[in-house]
Amino acid sequence: MVKETSLSKQEILELLEDTGELFPGADYIRMKYCGSPVFIRGIIEFSNYCIRNCLYCGLRKDNMRIVRYRMIPERIIGLARKIYYEGVKTIVLQSGDDPGFTREIMRGIIERIKVENPGLAVTLSIGERPLDDYRAFRDAGADRYLLKHETANPSLYEQLHPGQSLKKRIEIIEYLKKLGYEIGSGNIIGLPNQRLSDLINDVLLFKSLDVDMVGIGPFIPRRDTPMSCYPCGDVWLTLKIIALTRIVTQNTNMPATTALATVNPHYGQVLGLKSGCNVIMPDFTPESYRKKYIIYNDKVRVNLEEAKEVIVNAQRTISFDRGDTLKKIKAEPQMAVI
Repeated sequence: MVKETSLSKQEILELLEDTGELFPGADYIRMKYCGSPVFIRGIIEFSNYCIRNCLYCGLRKDNMRIVRYRMIPERIIGLARKIYYEGVKTIVLQSGDDPGFTREIMRGIIERIKVENPGLAVTLSIGERPLDDYRAFRDAGADRYLLKHETANPSLYEQLHPGQSLKKRIEIIEYLKKLGYEIGSGNIIGLPNQRLSDLINDVLLFKSLDVDMVGIGPFIPRRDTPMSCYPCGDVWLTLKIIALTRIVTQNTNMPATTALATVNPHYGQVLGLKSGCNVIMPDFTPESYRKKYIIYNDKVRVNLEEAKEVIVNAQRTISFDRGDTLKKIKAEPQMAVI
């Protein structure tokens, strides 16, 4: 049985090498602290404008081959209403770092969604903003904020994200937590020049930040970016880091990401759920917009029915509950099944 107290770096390395203990251990910890349900979150990719120039991302500012779009607020609000009527209790509003959606515009969108859809949780995944924006969005009713740190290696972070720093990223995550958001982070597996020690530090950073959510996926290159010629990240290593993160963080909500479905369309997300994940995020972005939101090559769309099928194939329970943070019930783990 896996050790449930804090692990040293050496113990983590040993666990990564012992897959006979790693994956069953992750599944045991997931069942003990999270139970069988897989929570569904509905994604709306409402803008593909971005002021950043991240080397791996198809939305990067200098990519002149992408057709840009911004949904009008009424369209976003209408899609949120549709997701709510489908029974999904959490939406994720996702975009590039787009200042075109000003503080007041975003605040209005959030307020309308919250008023019109009682009990719906609103998650924002809109990048780095002025600190006053985060407070305004929280006051408007936003519940959660996703801001992946991507890599815990500061120099690698700066290489991949020109003009940005890991230090600032972490400071923002900590500020979001102080404002009362449920916070989410995440990393990419298989980045060029990434070391195994970097990945271990990613996992330890999730633990030290005490994040409510973690999203982990393999690196997938994108045409028209400086990193277009690099190979995809290893799926097996990605699943191992997912499993390790489940063991170390215990009750963090973890999605089986779309990137897993992209690199392995038939079984990737099922393997994610079997490696410790407890969330899946179907895409509700209309096709006319979705085909323009290409952050990496051949990104697949997982719709609601396909998400349900993945959950059933993983022999798990579909849940339409909000799936709020489990951190508040740390002392009351779910019934364990061994």
